[in-house]
Parts: sequence; C-alpha cells; structure tokens
Amino acid sequence: MLASVTPLPVIGVPVPLKTLDGMDSLLSIVQMPAGVPVATVSIGGARNAGLLAVRMLASGTDELAVRLRGELLEFAQELNNTATEKGARLRDKVAEVFSTANVSARSSR
Repeated sequence: MLASVTPLPVIGVPVPLKTLDGMDSLLSIVQMPAGVPVATVSIGGARNAGLLAVRMLASGTDELAVRLRGELLEFAQELNNTATEKGARLRDKVAEVFSTANVSARSSR
C-alpha cells in the first residue's frame, strides 16, 4: 500500500465490492504493520475521507488553513441546519400519522 512508501498522511477508503461488501478492503487497510499509520474511514466513505483531508489541511497556521477552518465551520452549520429541518419534518409526519383523528379513521377499517 502507498502508506508504506510515503511520509505523507494516507487516508484509506475501503471500497464495497460484490463478494465481502468491502470487509476485505477494510481489513487490508486497518491491519497495516506497526510504523505504517493509515487513517481509515467507513466502507464507501469517500466523502468523509475528503472532509478528513480538509481538516488536516485546516490544522495549519497559514492563510489557507484559516480559510479552510472557516469553510468547515460553515459546512458544519449547514449540516446542522439540514439535520434540524429533517428532524422537524419527521416529527410533523409522525404527529400526523399518530394523530387521534387518523388513528380513529384507521381503526374503523
């Protein structure tokens, strides 16, 4: 693997394949020998690998790192807003399904 021949950080992304659903890929990444560090994300987790790489770059002190930290904060806020909106819609749907009028209509069938 690339991690054994480079001094740079390596992020392993296990790829889901037909036979073992990515478990073989995951195990080949996480079982690297001592002295060969590899950050590993979930099977098929390319998006999280990209976010991890951005976080690594944002840990510096240069202008790029400062800008990336700001963009990561903005991304996290947008993600929070999306999750909050989805949660509110789900609660509304659950309330609608389990409302007394709906339950009465369903029980008369």
